[in-house]
Amino acid sequence: MDLDQLLRHYFGSTDPDLSTAAEQDAARERMAIDFGVERDPSRRFALWTLMDAFGFAPPPAEAFEKEPALRAAADRYLDAAYRVERDGTPD
Repeated sequence: MDLDQLLRHYFGSTDPDLSTAAEQDAARERMAIDFGVERDPSRRFALWTLMDAFGFAPPPAEAFEKEPALRAAADRYLDAAYRVERDGTPD
């Protein structure tokens, strides 16, 4: 999934900051619904990372309860994101 394409789909623009609060709420709701019904693992993971970027993704154990490989990937993603936030480097 392409980030710009996802942003345009949910926010109508590649810059979510241009959206009103109501538009952002609606975009979050649509993302959550799409995540809940998506069956393709790679698309589910992409949606989950986008939701995480906007601060409302469910924890990996909940989001990928029946998908241990995706749960492990999400945990690694969060670990790397935390290191970047803390240290400024992914490793």
